[in-house]
Amino acid sequence: MATATAWRTGRATAWRTWQTTRRAYPWTYAVGTVLPAALTIALGHLAFHAIGAGETGSGFHEGPYLAYLAVGATAYQFTVRLILWSAKALITEQRQGTLGALLIAPAGRLPYLLGFTAFAVLSSIAEFLTLAVVVAALGITIPVASPLGALAGALALITATFAMSVGLGGLMIAAGEAHISQNTLFCVLGLLCGYTFPRAYLPAPAQWLAEALPTTAAMDALHGSLTGGRTLTDLAPRLALSLLLSLALLLAGLRGLPRAEARAVERTY
Repeated sequence: MATATAWRTGRATAWRTWQTTRRAYPWTYAVGTVLPAALTIALGHLAFHAIGAGETGSGFHEGPYLAYLAVGATAYQFTVRLILWSAKALITEQRQGTLGALLIAPAGRLPYLLGFTAFAVLSSIAEFLTLAVVVAALGITIPVASPLGALAGALALITATFAMSVGLGGLMIAAGEAHISQNTLFCVLGLLCGYTFPRAYLPAPAQWLAEALPTTAAMDALHGSLTGGRTLTDLAPRLALSLLLSLALLLAGLRGLPRAEARAVERTY
């Protein structure tokens, strides 16, 4: 019974989000995340050939540089896009004046967030397919060392992003703001998690801090399965670590969410 209710809640949330989005599509969010990824890849291509003469330094051992950059830039902006959807679900309800109705509805918060995120993943994938045009136009070829590893890495990245979004969403409604918290997280992820450059370039303390974020291990798996030449077996420890960290963050976020909702209601009423 509980499973059926959760399924109906998630499905209804995804359908409602689709109906809302198709009437007023957030083009600014789409362009604001896809365009930076395209520019990053294009400028990286220019710098690689005009400044680096088509070669990388001896310290770079992650495979073809442009392919590494294309994967990382796309994954980073996909993470940003997914957070902008998932983490802001509750604060959007708050701004629209529907958070109170959501809180008293006989539906669990996790199925609601999963339904919202499921739609966000599908819409974001469709948007980011446009980056394939940029990659193809620049003549960048992305090798796939392990298709199963790439799929597992992508799922681990989605899971990690969702886990972080739950806690971030609670923080947003409790504080009544979104921009400072989300942009701080974006900066931390971009600097520490090895999206567009190897984490070995960071100071040792920063590398240790990065290991506490589930997106770090997920990106290791994604890069390794594509440009790193690693198999699914090689990536299994990093995938397991990402899932464990994601589970811990998800449980912590769900545990703190009722208190954040109570704080939001107290401040509103």
